[in-house]
Amino acid sequence: MVEYRIDRHSGVATYVQIVQQTKQALRMGLLQPGDRLPTAREVVEATAINPNTVLKAYRELEREGLVEARRGLGTFVRRALGTTQVDPSLRTELEAWAERARGAGLERDDVAALFTAVLDTHFQGERS
Repeated sequence: MVEYRIDRHSGVATYVQIVQQTKQALRMGLLQPGDRLPTAREVVEATAINPNTVLKAYRELEREGLVEARRGLGTFVRRALGTTQVDPSLRTELEAWAERARGAGLERDDVAALFTAVLDTHFQGERS
């Protein structure tokens, strides 16, 4: 099951963070079709956010066809994201790069900005 982490200082709306983290879990294979998402109550207890925020995120995921709500049962994954297996060595290399960046004194936001700039260079015109 996915555990949501909310960054109140990111400037990204809380419901968007839930949507993004769910999509990331789908891409990484942490969530598979048929898996149940945490209930709104479980997310509220873990993150101290408004239940309506969770429901808004789940509605957005449902609108995109990624999940479906089953009355009285919960919200379930309908389809996965990502069509290719990720070579484990890519993750290892990325982890080593992140460790070097951190060792060089870059903060999380600096690393994110650098990574995003590189992605933008190599994936121009594509959107996830």
